[in-house]
Amino acid sequence: MVKNGECTKKHLFHILLVCGLSSSWTALGYNHSQSIGSDTHVAFIETYQGVYEYINKPLDQGDAEKYCEHKFASLLSESEGSHKLPKKMLLSYQWQHPTWLKRKNPSEERIMPLRALLFKSKTDTKYARLLVEFQPLAEVTVCAYVQWKSTNGDFQTIFSYAVPDFFNEFQLRGITDKDGFIRFAIIVHGQHTPYSVMFEEDGRWHHFCVTWLKLNGTWTLYADGKQKATSTKLSASQDIIKGGRFIVGQDQDSFGGTFKKKESFSGNITGLNMWSKVLNNDEIEQVRSCRLLEKDLIFSWNKQQLEIEPTLQETEIPFVCPGNSKECRILHTNEERLDYAPCVTKLPFVCYYTHDVYQRLQNIKRQNEEPTFSKSVNVIVNRTLIPENFLTGEIHQFNVSEAAVCLQAIQRLMETKVSTVEPSDLLGIIQFLKNVAYLEIQSDPKALEDLSHHFVQVAGTIIEQYDVDLWSEVNPIIKGPMTLVHTVEKMASNLVQLLSDEKKEIAIHHRSIEVGIRQVDLNADSLVYTVQSNEKVDQIEVSNEEIKRIIEDGHKKVALVNTWFDFEAFQQLFGNYNTFDFIPKDSATSDGGHRYIDTSLGSAVISSTLLVGDQEVSTSVQYNLSHQNKLLNSSEKLERAVCAFWNFSLSLEKGGSWSSSGCSVKKKFPETITCFCNHTTNFAVLLQIYEVQRSSEEEWTLRTLTFIGCGVSLSALLVTLVLFLAVGVPKSERTTVHKNLIFALAAAEALLMFSELAKTNEVVCITVTACLHLFFMAAFAWMLVEGLLLWSKVVAVNMSEDRRMGFYYITGWGLPIIIVSVTLATSFKKYVADTHCWLNVQTDIIWAFVGPVLFILTVNTFVLFRVIMVTISSARRRSKMLTPNCSMEKQIGIQVWATAKPILVLLPVLGLTWLCGVLVHLNVVWAYVFIALNSFQGLYIFLVYAIYNSEVRNAIQRMKEKKKALSFTNCSHPTNYLSSPRSTLWDTGKASTASPSSNISEHLPVKNIAGKGNIVVKHPVNISSIMPSDKTAVELTAFKTSVF
Repeated sequence: MVKNGECTKKHLFHILLVCGLSSSWTALGYNHSQSIGSDTHVAFIETYQGVYEYINKPLDQGDAEKYCEHKFASLLSESEGSHKLPKKMLLSYQWQHPTWLKRKNPSEERIMPLRALLFKSKTDTKYARLLVEFQPLAEVTVCAYVQWKSTNGDFQTIFSYAVPDFFNEFQLRGITDKDGFIRFAIIVHGQHTPYSVMFEEDGRWHHFCVTWLKLNGTWTLYADGKQKATSTKLSASQDIIKGGRFIVGQDQDSFGGTFKKKESFSGNITGLNMWSKVLNNDEIEQVRSCRLLEKDLIFSWNKQQLEIEPTLQETEIPFVCPGNSKECRILHTNEERLDYAPCVTKLPFVCYYTHDVYQRLQNIKRQNEEPTFSKSVNVIVNRTLIPENFLTGEIHQFNVSEAAVCLQAIQRLMETKVSTVEPSDLLGIIQFLKNVAYLEIQSDPKALEDLSHHFVQVAGTIIEQYDVDLWSEVNPIIKGPMTLVHTVEKMASNLVQLLSDEKKEIAIHHRSIEVGIRQVDLNADSLVYTVQSNEKVDQIEVSNEEIKRIIEDGHKKVALVNTWFDFEAFQQLFGNYNTFDFIPKDSATSDGGHRYIDTSLGSAVISSTLLVGDQEVSTSVQYNLSHQNKLLNSSEKLERAVCAFWNFSLSLEKGGSWSSSGCSVKKKFPETITCFCNHTTNFAVLLQIYEVQRSSEEEWTLRTLTFIGCGVSLSALLVTLVLFLAVGVPKSERTTVHKNLIFALAAAEALLMFSELAKTNEVVCITVTACLHLFFMAAFAWMLVEGLLLWSKVVAVNMSEDRRMGFYYITGWGLPIIIVSVTLATSFKKYVADTHCWLNVQTDIIWAFVGPVLFILTVNTFVLFRVIMVTISSARRRSKMLTPNCSMEKQIGIQVWATAKPILVLLPVLGLTWLCGVLVHLNVVWAYVFIALNSFQGLYIFLVYAIYNSEVRNAIQRMKEKKKALSFTNCSHPTNYLSSPRSTLWDTGKASTASPSSNISEHLPVKNIAGKGNIVVKHPVNISSIMPSDKTAVELTAFKTSVF
């Protein structure tokens, strides 16, 4: 479709070409439309992959990306995913020029070897001279890279050009001001400009350019690609005189000499080039990006000669080119190949629309053929600044005054509600706000501040459009409501240039939006921004430690930009726009008590950005926000507050998503929450909603059973440990392992019982959590040692007992200490859970416990399996040997019991009962089973290790005999209590004849048992009280069998 009457050959060619190809495209399933404007040729191509809009308006790569974004599209990308290149279509339209492609990642910076001159200190000797025969110059540009080194406050001469009759013909000087900024001044024919701020004294390389034009005496200073100062009437009477000498680093007080130390340059310089013309902004950006312009070049740093004073050091450096020196991907449409080109090159490009966005734009266009609101605004402004057709309308250029008038018109019409705001109107306003945010304003600070006030008022009025249907249509097109936040932040960052010693703070307020920009006082204890528009205290803080780090990095002038968006207004923008997919659905069901349902925004959105020049400095922050409780007194659902930030790199098709990475809850109150995040961006509090799967009575019962079980278990463990230490149980590998396991488990359960008392004190809570982590890890580590010890009795191990015990201690205590230490050192900020003193299960920290435990349980499961196989095999052989005529049923029974015995005895001690934990979320019954098996683990150990352990019982019996013997010390013939045959029996009750070892032990001297304890290690103890005295091949005694 042709929208104007221009009939140039080019346009006619395209129209005829499209008409001629229409049948073939239709046959292939392609639809196309065409619109021709005065400056831009636009063509839409619709394929099964998406819709492509060709923009025949050359722009650099960055501006091309912004252009497409402002039209709610994206720059064409490579053949990855759904963005495949329609090369044949592009060739069919005879698009001969290369076309920009979207960057997937920032390109590598260009590194060039450059020779640099090192002026290490001020001297009156060191200099470099350009070996050039200069002609008269009516205009000139000099550019170079400089690394500044401050001195005692005197000015420094970067370069000077002198002629025989006049020594200050052309010169550039610099000085460091009291705020740490470098200021430059130009001298032409002896006339001196004011000193203008160029860049911060930060020890980095900076690019500068100075231009002068005889016509009107116009001079301009550039620093790092940006214009810093300009004016007129600087020696407009004559050309710069020919035949002079150009000296780098010294001020010439005579023709080519008479240097003064205090006026010399101190620092490093490289890349100095000179032209006999005034370079424009684009050319200066190219030069800054290490691209040499050959036209009108007088002196080239790399190609021409320098006369260098012998003591001046010269070196070659790998120079990283700044600015847009990067290479960007292009498509050569005529050759169907991909290539690279400098990102600053101006090329045509293609905008890509998804089918969904394109169809939505088409539907909005059809529904609102006559956009009353947009037309009213354009009539007031007397220009078409709000497009009435998004697909074919252009993005118009405008100045500050036109933008201010337009914003005032929008605000007035929206507040008076003269015209209804339709989706097309809202899209037009958002598009216009984007353009205003990227409007470059080099002068007139008052106009920029007034424009920003109007900008914030319009943005605030927009988010107060309480129309869910309106936002549901607009959000998928603009990629979500956070697009507005990003646009407001971009506008706020433009105000940083207005800050000065006289104006250190700028504040803009609206009912629903608040913006604050201020110059950072680096001597302050902290940087706190408190919202004024809210009755409740919302604030964000940068700590003193972060300020010190900024100072240590050498930054002297830092600006802080804060924004705040009211919850009541902002939550309407989200509506059904789902941006909460980051929540792991299984993270909240680890105990089976709750099931995750949904996540919603629960607070205002607040942000903090530290800027050094144009560069953002990331710091950790702490913020406090009021949050809304949506489930008051609900017994079926509950809420959990989550500290989160908006990550623009997630879910790119939605414009980003919420994430909790690097953020944690510090303090939580009924209506407010304090969060910590290790970076700066947009923050909020999200509310996770869970369905309660257990009643409060069940929760109370489980907590009570856990407390009782831990109490009983702790008491039993302590008694067992005392018995092992007090009654003189013979020392061995087994008893040493048992003691360590009992101690670790007892310490862990004692801390667990009273951990709730520590959660009110942050330091104590972290300490308790670390100790719980350590002792539970140690308990499992010693359970692993129990398995390894049992394995050593099954498999021949060529290791002495002493070496084995060293290995066991390293495993039992060394590994837990290492794991806990590394976890604390690497993840201290997110180590503790939000609501209790235990590891944070919402982050990867929990794997510092779960990972090792799963490994230990896997190893011990394998050990138990091997023990069962050996036991069954031994039982089968013994059964055939002793009862060859035994029935099949009895043999099966013997084998079943041989299997059940090691499982019953070893399962809890090897920690395998913890495997029930993976079933807890299925049903509350498994929670009771898990608590019963693990809370009473200490009681089980007490029964097996103490009550039914004949070693302990024999030791107690010997103590009784000794006490009884001592009571007869007054007798003339005291009884030798050690001669009692009962003291030689290891089993309680009747002596067993099942094993030869029993008979041997009856004839051994009992004193050897008491003195050395070596028999206990070699001969097992039968647990006759819990096992029948059948003739099985394997008898498990405190986890050791007679055949091993």
